[in-house]
Amino acid sequence: MELLIDGLKKAIEMIFSGDREVFAITWLTLKVCLISSLISSIIGLPLGILLGLTRFKGRRLLLLFINIGMGLPPVVAGLWITMLLWRSGPLGDLTLLYSPTAIVMAQILVSLPIVTSLTCTAFQQVSDKMLLQIKALGATKLQTLAILIKQLKIAIFAAVMAGFGRVIAEVGAAMMVGGNIQGDTRILTTTIVMEVSKGNFDIALALSFILLSVALLITAALTFLQQRKRIS
Repeated sequence: MELLIDGLKKAIEMIFSGDREVFAITWLTLKVCLISSLISSIIGLPLGILLGLTRFKGRRLLLLFINIGMGLPPVVAGLWITMLLWRSGPLGDLTLLYSPTAIVMAQILVSLPIVTSLTCTAFQQVSDKMLLQIKALGATKLQTLAILIKQLKIAIFAAVMAGFGRVIAEVGAAMMVGGNIQGDTRILTTTIVMEVSKGNFDIALALSFILLSVALLITAALTFLQQRKRIS
């Protein structure tokens, strides 16, 4: 308990002392997580809707791979991105390895299947009866889609929140492709691991409180939007 209290005090001290490194690490964490969540949502939501509402050859196989991807170990995602960005790899000329962009790519790889699969599951639950009722009202395909999105907005927001939850907690892939370079690719999760390995549990706890605060604020904002739209 004493260690927890010391960690909380350390976190407050770090924030109010204006520690530039802590702010830089927190800002980079926030930036890469928001960018990866945004890209995962931009790709995953339409793909999930497509898979949920349509039927085509190979759809079940594609769904199988997406569902498998939900449990993709972060270190495996990190390994794939590392091989892709390695000097002799397909994208080696871009020299993106050990950069924030590489971390974003790894986070997209682990969060995209979650956003896609949860969205697909939500749209698969739309009954044929409901579709027939919408069609009977003379709605076009675009209008039908708009109605379904409005009806399933709670599930859609839940998919986005689940994707964000995965990237904010991710550490293995970020460590592998980012390298935890001070002032460049160091984010909160990788810094916590580093401080624990050095035996600095008070600093690690302080950073964990900051990370939890960031996650709480973003999740609370998304939950507010989710429930606000439900009321409207």
